This record gives sequence, C-alpha cells and structure tokens, in this order.
Amino acid sequence: MRIAKASLIEPGANTAYAATAVALSFFVFAYSFRFGQVSILAYYALWLPLVVVDYRRVLGNYARYGWIFAFAIFACLSVFWSQAPGVTTRAGVQYLSHVVCALIAMRVVDTRTLVRGGLAGTALVLCYSLVFGVYHLDPLDGTYSFVGAFASKNQLGFYASLAVLFAFAALFLGGERGAWKLVALVCVAVALYCLKASQSATSVLTTAAVAGLCLGLKALEWLAPAHRKILFLVLAVFAALVLLAGAYGGGYALVLGAFGKDATLTGRTYLWQQGIETAAAAPFVGIGYQAFWVQGFAEAERLWAAFFIGTRSGFHFHNTFIAATVETGLIGCLLLSMVLLVALAGHLHRLLSAAHDLEALVLFTVAALLAVRTFVEIDILNPYHIGSFLLYFAAGKLADARRARRRQPVYRVRLPLRPEGAIRP
Repeated sequence: MRIAKASLIEPGANTAYAATAVALSFFVFAYSFRFGQVSILAYYALWLPLVVVDYRRVLGNYARYGWIFAFAIFACLSVFWSQAPGVTTRAGVQYLSHVVCALIAMRVVDTRTLVRGGLAGTALVLCYSLVFGVYHLDPLDGTYSFVGAFASKNQLGFYASLAVLFAFAALFLGGERGAWKLVALVCVAVALYCLKASQSATSVLTTAAVAGLCLGLKALEWLAPAHRKILFLVLAVFAALVLLAGAYGGGYALVLGAFGKDATLTGRTYLWQQGIETAAAAPFVGIGYQAFWVQGFAEAERLWAAFFIGTRSGFHFHNTFIAATVETGLIGCLLLSMVLLVALAGHLHRLLSAAHDLEALVLFTVAALLAVRTFVEIDILNPYHIGSFLLYFAAGKLADARRARRRQPVYRVRLPLRPEGAIRP
C-alpha cells in the first residue's frame, strides 16, 4: 500500500497524522521520565522519518534559521569548558536534535492542526494525571497539593494552562465545530479542575493573564491596524503602570497571601540568590550546559539537601535567565532570550499589522505564556520539554512568514501606450 506524501507532510492535508504526532509528542514531553528512553525514541520516530519523504520540503533552508539554532549550538560548544563534559555533551546533542524536530514539525503542521493536536495532547496528559496522580507534601510550607503523574505541581499547572489556551483558540479563534468543540469544552473543564487541585499560583496567575491577553487581542481585531497599534501601546503602558503601582502599593504581598505564599516564594528567592552567586564565578560562558545539577557536586548536593530533594534530580533555579547564565553565561542567556523575544515581538507585529491572522494570534499567545513563566520556571531551557518545543515551533513559523512576505511578487500597473499622432495633454 502506497501512502501519499501530502497525507504526511502537506500542512492542512495531513491533519490526521500531524495532530496525532503533536498529541503524542506532548504526552512524551510530560512523562518521558516515567517511560524512559523508549518514549524519547518514539518522539524522534514521529518527526525525523519525514525527512526521507521529502527532505527539501521538510527541512527547508537552515541557513535562514541561524538565529534559532544559535543557543543550541552554543550549548553544544560549552562542552569545551564544562565542569561535567559528559553530561554537557549528551544534553547538548539532545537539545539540538530537539530543536530540529520542532522545526520539522513547524514545516509540516499548520496552526489549526497544532491547536487540534494541542487539545488532544493536553487532554491526554491531564486525564492520565487524574487517573494515576498523587498528592505530595511540600516540606517547606507543610501543605499537600495534587501533582498528578508529575513530580511537580507546576508542571501539571503548565499543561492545564496550555489546555485552556488551545481550547480558547479552538472555540473563539479557529471556529471549530462538532467533535473538536466538545473536546475543547472537556479540556477547559479538566484543566480548571487540575489548576484548582494543584494550587499552583504560577499556573493560575499566568493562565488568567494569558486568557485576558487573548480576549484583548481578539477585541483589537475590530480596529484598523494603525488604530490597533496605538491602542495596544496605550494599554501596554497602562498595564505596566498598574503592575508597578500594585508592586509598590502592597499588591504583590496581597496576591501571594491569597495563594498562601510567603515573600520568599517558598524559597525561590534564596535559590535565585545562590544562582546569581554561582553565575558570577563564570559570568560570560558559564560552567557548561546542564553541568550544575550533577550528583556528587558540592553546591548541587547542598541545595538538594536544603530543599529536601531526596531523589537528587529534577530540581532547578526556578528562573530561566539565572539558570541559563549559570550554565552558559551571559552569552548563552542572551542567545536564548533572543529567540524568545524575537518570536514574541515578531508575532505581535504580525498580529497588529494584519486584518486577521490566526497563526500570529495563537503563536503570540503561546510565546507570551512562555515569556511570563521564564521568571519562575525553565520551560524553554531543557530538551524534550513542551515549552522549548513550542518556542522553536513559533520561532520557525515567524522565520518562514518573513521569507514568504519577501518573496511576494510586486505588481506594477503599466499604462497603455499613447497612439501615434495623439494630442499631448
């Protein structure tokens, strides 16, 4: 039996395969620590074989993706000064191959298919957590919270946030009907329950902020692009002033108190301090990609003990910029930040300039969620993580959209020639 190429690699014509691949990839990102290397190999098997089908269509021209690959390549190069070269080599290759898979997915998956696959994937992840999930005691604040099948309630909350985002896109942006509309409604119900059960302040606040952003941007589509840009700028300045007033007026403590958090964010401020001190020892190039949290290293062992991490793994600085600076220095932090900021600003520009751009709206919202979480999580710093997959997917779509605009032909109007003997006006 022969399978048509379009059913595998043509965006829009490959919905069945692409949506399934996205959903299964999300499941692997969530639970690869449970299912091990077999699940990672399955993830590669979903995307890499598509290169054989049509390598030119699937890969494209990687020369124009240099800014996207910059951090991954620098992470691999950090093996030459890493304090744990074996760990850095393995992690760097994993991250680089993960970026390649994300860019392959970007080439063969359109926005509607991404939303459908995201709905199915987040629903599968959350339902699995509801069936096999457990409650964990946080020894720092003495509270129990539902972590699902994860090791952290924040990861459960992150998938719940993404479920709300994709459901919003399906219901209000993409105009889904029938079964997909029902799936979106189920996703919202399950996600809201998981958010409540996990008691993750980070996820609840970011979900509320991104949902409000989605509604605001959708409302802006009623305006002409020029008016839209002016109003967005005014609203952005107003929002910044409100946040500053809340921070200096006690709103920060009020929000933390509502979620039962103290001023140290359950020890995160201490972690940030330790990370900054560690980064100061090698400020420009860091100590090597993923070379800090290594068993046997004194500082890592001390922090694991201080935060009661008996497994001595799966812990981090709870801040993307600090973690990136520790591992890859200011150079690596700037390269990673560049990918995030360019994707965020680029899709925002598309959104404010076009009359209606579903892709820009969905991907800007995803980038905004990732940007907000960088201050308290490291979603885009690790391989086989849904955050880094979505970041490079959004960045690749932006690069392709810019190239498509440059290649659009310019049509010139040619006036008819004046016949001989005609009187010159």
